[in-house]
Amino acid sequence: MTPRHLKTFLAVIRHGNLTRAAAEVNLAQSSLSDQIQALEEELGAELFVRSRQGVVPTPAGAALKAYAEEILALNGEAKDAVRSAAGNAEQSVILGTLETIAAERLAPWLCLFRRQNPGLALKLKVGGSGELHAQLQQGSIDVAFTFDRGYEDVRFATRRLCSEPLVLIAGRNAQPSSFDSLVALSAAHFIATEAGCVYRHLFDTAFAEAGVTLPPIATETDSIATIIRLVASGTGYGLVPRLAIGLSPARNDIVELSWPGKPPVASLVMTWRRRRVQPPALALILQSASENLSPVKPADVHPRHAGSCLW
Repeated sequence: MTPRHLKTFLAVIRHGNLTRAAAEVNLAQSSLSDQIQALEEELGAELFVRSRQGVVPTPAGAALKAYAEEILALNGEAKDAVRSAAGNAEQSVILGTLETIAAERLAPWLCLFRRQNPGLALKLKVGGSGELHAQLQQGSIDVAFTFDRGYEDVRFATRRLCSEPLVLIAGRNAQPSSFDSLVALSAAHFIATEAGCVYRHLFDTAFAEAGVTLPPIATETDSIATIIRLVASGTGYGLVPRLAIGLSPARNDIVELSWPGKPPVASLVMTWRRRRVQPPALALILQSASENLSPVKPADVHPRHAGSCLW
């Protein structure tokens, strides 16, 4: 089970299609098939079967998936540890986050961090919550900043940074109503992201925790910015993180309404893979984020000076 074979195996798992998997790992489809066959011969089990849905893993293939991810992750950790011990470690960290968090929370902090650590290279990838989780599993990002969904995975560590309020919004020209209860609000039509998105999870949870039936969804979309624009046009109501409103060009066309009951909040968290040896650059990022993105700093943390980057 060489790293090359395991990477090919996981590419087939991700795509469910040999042609797309071969393109990802830069192989001819025949070479990809040879690698999978060699892996199957070594393990003595069939790993994939063809179906109407494409190429799907057998029970044996499904069992191998988590081990393949762990083997590749440990392989990467070993290389990082050796390079660090030899003084050849590349000082770089790849961060993944949601668009609204990147602009409103991470940008000021990263400006501060860069001033304090000019020799460390940072890369920032923006994507959806599901995409970020997959990138963590694949090792293509080192740490993800997103809103907590309550998922538990022993392979990853999660640290809560702060709470972000969710706000009820309506179009300024849509004669918005006042709601005296969640039951009344549940009859209103909403714009929401698609099921599976972290924002949709927050929306569903706000009503589910109160034991109230979910309101009808007038339109589903894939971005918070589009939700705000549709709300501004009068299509329906929205429940979005307050930090997203400052980004929207429709800011002057919406109004914030009072939430009937305890206002919902979302926990901003950072998640990273547990490692036997934490790369120094990643440890530095985690410490800085804990100190500068949390609302209350530990008593032993001294103020830092960052000029115009502070917020």
